[in-house]
Amino acid sequence: MSGLFVAFEGVDRSGKTTQLSLLAERLGEKHEVVVTREPGGTPVAEAIRVLLLADDVNMSARCEALLFAAARADHVERTIRPALERGAVVLSDRFVDSSLAYQGVARGLGVDEVERVNMWATGGVAPDLTIMLDLPTGTSTARDGEVDRMESEGELFQARVRRGLLDLAARDVHRYSVIDASGTIEEVADLVWASIPDEWR
Repeated sequence: MSGLFVAFEGVDRSGKTTQLSLLAERLGEKHEVVVTREPGGTPVAEAIRVLLLADDVNMSARCEALLFAAARADHVERTIRPALERGAVVLSDRFVDSSLAYQGVARGLGVDEVERVNMWATGGVAPDLTIMLDLPTGTSTARDGEVDRMESEGELFQARVRRGLLDLAARDVHRYSVIDASGTIEEVADLVWASIPDEWR
């Protein structure tokens, strides 16, 4: 595949959506850019998203992990892979690493187990670069925003997610760019831009 796949990760309210949008504007001056999100990115995956994030739904951790993987399978097949094959830049608000951190670590299912399911679901498609916007848990939860089922789990849960993401970044330093997201929007955007491979800027 000739395109560039960039995923944004981080705890809830770390600024992923804002920074992804700013990066899309800059890259869009030279490239076709496909902006997408997880769970979501296709009609089927968006329908699964509604179920996953509804605050009145109670499901087991395994069910949750499998629903995320199911949404991701459709997302890859119908949105991500076709865009990469035609040479586009794909910017995704979350990807597999979120499942590894949220369900594998924070829910206690085990990173290896969740990774195995998602490798099958994605057919091995993985980001070329993962930008992790890192914020201390207390800082992120103090930011304004709507609260969905995952965000309502509380600070201890979000702290486990953050730890999981940082551990993933430490084991794959060549794919991850960990960025301090506590600066201004402009400062963080410059750091994000600097992490993009030169040939795509």
